[in-house]
Amino acid sequence: MSPLYYSFVLILFCPHGKSCEQSTLGTGNLSFPWSRLRLPRYIIPLHYHLLLHPNLTSLSFTGSVQIQIDVQNNTNWVVLHSKGLQISKATIVDQNLAHLSDQVLPVLHNPSHDQIGIFSPRVLSSGQKYFLYIEFGAELADGFYGFYRSNYRTSTGETRTLASTHFEPTSARMAFPCFDEPSFKANFSVRIRRSPEYISLSNMPVVKTVEINDGLLEDQFDASVKMSTYLVAFVICDFKSVTATTSSGVQVSIYAAPEKWLQTSYALEVAVKMLDFYEEYFNIRYPLPKQDLIAIPDFQSGAMENWGLTTYRETSLLFDPLTSSISDKLWVTMVIGHELAHQWFGNLVTMEWWNDIWLNEGFARYMEYISVEATYPDLKVEEYLLHTCFSAVGHDSLNSSRPISSPAENPTQIKQMFDTVSYDKGACVLHMLRHFLTDDVFQRGIVRYLRKYSYRNAHNQDLWDSLANTCSEEDFISGKHCYSKSQASKNAYLFAGEHLDLTAMMNTWTLQKGIPLVTVTRKGPRLLLRQDRFLRTVLPSDTLWSTLQQGFLWHIPLTFKTDASNTIHRHLMTTHTDSIHIGEEVSWVKVNTDMTGYYVVHYENGGWDEMAKLLRENHTALSYKDRTHLIHNVFQLVTAGHLPLNKGLDLIGYLQSETHNVPLLEGLGYLEAFYRMIEKRNEFDVTSSLGMYILRFFRAVIDQQTWSDKGSVSERRLRSEVLSLACHLNDPPCLEKAHQSFKDWLQSNGTLNLPTDVAKTVFAVGAQDDHGWASLLHTYNISLSAAQKSKILFALTCSRDTNKLHRLLELGLEGKVIRSQDLSTLILMVARNPRGHHLAWNFVKKNWDTLVQKFQLGSFCIRNIIIGTTGQFSSPEELTEVQLFFESIKEQASQLRATQVALDNVQKNVRWFERNLENLRNWLNKQMK
Repeated sequence: MSPLYYSFVLILFCPHGKSCEQSTLGTGNLSFPWSRLRLPRYIIPLHYHLLLHPNLTSLSFTGSVQIQIDVQNNTNWVVLHSKGLQISKATIVDQNLAHLSDQVLPVLHNPSHDQIGIFSPRVLSSGQKYFLYIEFGAELADGFYGFYRSNYRTSTGETRTLASTHFEPTSARMAFPCFDEPSFKANFSVRIRRSPEYISLSNMPVVKTVEINDGLLEDQFDASVKMSTYLVAFVICDFKSVTATTSSGVQVSIYAAPEKWLQTSYALEVAVKMLDFYEEYFNIRYPLPKQDLIAIPDFQSGAMENWGLTTYRETSLLFDPLTSSISDKLWVTMVIGHELAHQWFGNLVTMEWWNDIWLNEGFARYMEYISVEATYPDLKVEEYLLHTCFSAVGHDSLNSSRPISSPAENPTQIKQMFDTVSYDKGACVLHMLRHFLTDDVFQRGIVRYLRKYSYRNAHNQDLWDSLANTCSEEDFISGKHCYSKSQASKNAYLFAGEHLDLTAMMNTWTLQKGIPLVTVTRKGPRLLLRQDRFLRTVLPSDTLWSTLQQGFLWHIPLTFKTDASNTIHRHLMTTHTDSIHIGEEVSWVKVNTDMTGYYVVHYENGGWDEMAKLLRENHTALSYKDRTHLIHNVFQLVTAGHLPLNKGLDLIGYLQSETHNVPLLEGLGYLEAFYRMIEKRNEFDVTSSLGMYILRFFRAVIDQQTWSDKGSVSERRLRSEVLSLACHLNDPPCLEKAHQSFKDWLQSNGTLNLPTDVAKTVFAVGAQDDHGWASLLHTYNISLSAAQKSKILFALTCSRDTNKLHRLLELGLEGKVIRSQDLSTLILMVARNPRGHHLAWNFVKKNWDTLVQKFQLGSFCIRNIIIGTTGQFSSPEELTEVQLFFESIKEQASQLRATQVALDNVQKNVRWFERNLENLRNWLNKQMK
């Protein structure tokens, strides 16, 4: 695009200490020198000296930055990022601090690309270093990006203000002018001015504090290691902290609002353990002297991995033993595990560009499981990994999915990369790879990758090379990190008898979208295999089917077990069809052992009847993961139209003899999902029959539950889920117990602490009458526990009174009683309620522009709102309504992948109803006789 179309603002400055008349240069003399979104590569930032002075009264800040730059081509221009900043001065000096010009230095703005261009009349020479000096100011942002303001209320009702940052992916440019791309790594020396009642934190420790004037203090922080701009962070607040030291001497501190200080001790214990674990696992010392973790009252995502200063939503860091449940505890542990994994994966080694953000997020998500399993084995985190992969399958089996590695150029596209594919599919593909290569080979490859690319940027290919031990001859000669190619083939993993081309294999998982469906048929002593792309929105009988299958082929590391032995058999499937010899005597084969592989399995020609029989007669012949995997796959195949619904319902008939909570919850989860979708349609007979069937079928499990916090983590998780559903289905004993507990809680004036695992259910039942609802809203308003507040908010959205639901949505939009950070969750919870289902959707349509302004277009909040509010629609009329709305916001909708995902979801639901409603009605009639 030519510069003609950009909107420019020209600002003219005189250098330090010069008096000059400003003669306005017209844009005719100078036009913006750069037309691309990505910055030119010939100016490299080396070191930023950043001074910031936030004013928490006027809610604004001023600052200056001096950037040492290395010029690699002769040029008159420095182009860098700046967004929403008022630039008041710009100068360039050489290494001797001599000004390059006595003339005015113009600054041109190109707001559509968040770029500024600074013009130097004297050429900046290739091979030379210069200092770029800029003074700037802005309001503290209202929202969740850049340098933004937040506040909290004390128990006495006083409002306190703080300022915090969130830069990932493209918002450092809102806090200071910078080269805001991940490959421009540099050192940062930060100084922050503040009044004495506050403290300031940044990535590095404070080296010294000096008094400036009028009692103003300036904290000077140590220079950082070399890092990307999105990892820079600073917070100015009046928080309190607890501190401990890791075994290698790293100082770990947890910061929170003063009255929440007592909720920080669990996070401190976890963070210390995790840092010790990662130093050992990665065999690389954590490179900073300290790691701070801080709970920010207003925070859009779960947490952020800023190097040395990780920021969290309060629910992701604070643990209150009196009100936090076992699920809350697991969540805090996993989020800390995730952010601290990033200190190596993402911070030490960073993806070259955002198209490979999965190298950060997929790894950190997977390391959650490895780290928590090692440090807190009693939390049984491995039971959750299947669900991470199931959620990836749910997304990846829609045509609107995307490859793990996808192009992303502008900020809206980049924000959308932080999705299920990068996190969950990324983690599951790594899980498959780890099992394929073995734990030891995988770990050694990761260490090699981290060592080789420390303080640098990497691509997909670099990871495959590190894992496969191959690299260039030049690397080999330096002898540090890898073997030569000839040596690598000697060390190659022998798999199915041949040398493995890891790159070719992994490209099929990262460069093409979707998930394979492996169809298995027994033929005498052989197992016949076929792979297709698994789609839940299109049937093999549809005309579109063959087009959507075109060109898809995966290299699938198959695993299977038979009744003949305990051996896990392996086979690498690289063609559309294949066969394996298993022998005549085998009576059953279960493919994809423990779901270590990322693929769905269909047992053709009566194969599913065999599986159902095996589960009925001897379910413990299979591991709990295999049983869970079968339940998941059978219902996915039902949705995709490969199997009738009764096959799935018959398969889970065995659950009455199931004792493990993971398969139990998987089966119950599908029945609950069907119930929740059907209750939103006027199919009263099916809703009632299905509710009665669930209660009858799971009666023994429901009756075994105690209203307490006793038992193992698995038992406690089962209790929360089962009792919540039983009360939702109006089970009389459940409602009676919940009513009584709520009454006791009310009478104690909130001083009675309910068992944390059932508090949410008790509150949800209590919220059904006016007095209970009002009491809960009051408690919500004054509670100091974020964990308790989230349980109460859920309960408030369970009301059957649409006026109350409407009031909640309005409170969320206003952002005072219910914070804006909780609005997207609130909308989804209201949408889950049959009475709030259309209310939430209408609210989103009416307030669309406000929501986009609050959360930004590509954000996961907007994605969750779009997919979540439409996710339960299942009629052709609702589909049309959604299409019409997306049509009305066409310009924005066309930039969002989420709108297509939402439409795919609704189409899938419409087809599910058309195919399965009558089947379900008939099947239930038979069961209830």
